[in-house]
Amino acid sequence: MIYLAEAILGLLVFLAGGGIFSFLNVVAYRMPRKISFVTGRSHCASCGATLRWYEMVPVFNWFYLRGTCRSCGARISFRHPAVEALGGVLALLCLRHFGWSAEAFAAYAFLALLTLVALIDADTMEIPNGLVIGVLIVAVAAWGCGFAPSWRERLIGLLCVSVPMLLITLVIPGAFGGGDIKLVAASGAFLGWKMNLVAAFLAVVAGGLYGIYLLATRRKGRKEHFAFGPFLCAGMAAALFWGAPLLEWYLGLYKF
Repeated sequence: MIYLAEAILGLLVFLAGGGIFSFLNVVAYRMPRKISFVTGRSHCASCGATLRWYEMVPVFNWFYLRGTCRSCGARISFRHPAVEALGGVLALLCLRHFGWSAEAFAAYAFLALLTLVALIDADTMEIPNGLVIGVLIVAVAAWGCGFAPSWRERLIGLLCVSVPMLLITLVIPGAFGGGDIKLVAASGAFLGWKMNLVAAFLAVVAGGLYGIYLLATRRKGRKEHFAFGPFLCAGMAAALFWGAPLLEWYLGLYKF
């Protein structure tokens, strides 16, 4: 019975997280288009048909409808269930990592904003200032509820990566976008300087490998840019959960 109750609870947490990230899909679509995401029911982007309540069950509904709109048959991007599944998985990770606590909710809010940043930046190559401010607000709230690190580590985190990125951009125009620099600063206020450095390192490695892939396949030229925000967001999420053991392992390589 205990295992059954845990399985049911896990499923409910997964569905709740998926439902929140389903809404983020809507926000990511509407925000760059200056469409209100507060009012107006969810609908098909092709024919405008309003979605019924049972058509908005996270993840499972996409497979039930076979990835098409019930009204016009238009294809629904796989990104929708993928983002919903990500929301469910992240909710379970926060619960496992932080338990039922204010820290878990703060971490999930942070991850939700990062996901929204990644989706919008991937689509538009821009990071809205409002989302960066949102990350800062979550950082302050997290500090207020006792979420580590200390305020000193957060203050250093604001500057330790963003300032070098700004200096590099001043020397090499276009090296980093302004949104990337502001996001890294806001992230440092949440993660602290150590985890922010880990996040930046992971983002640079992943982004560098992706850039090599784009050049090798000739999908981008040497002077063309790609969205770096999604890599930053992925690095920040990874640092939140696994940054401490990763940093400990790395420093252990230099012990003699």
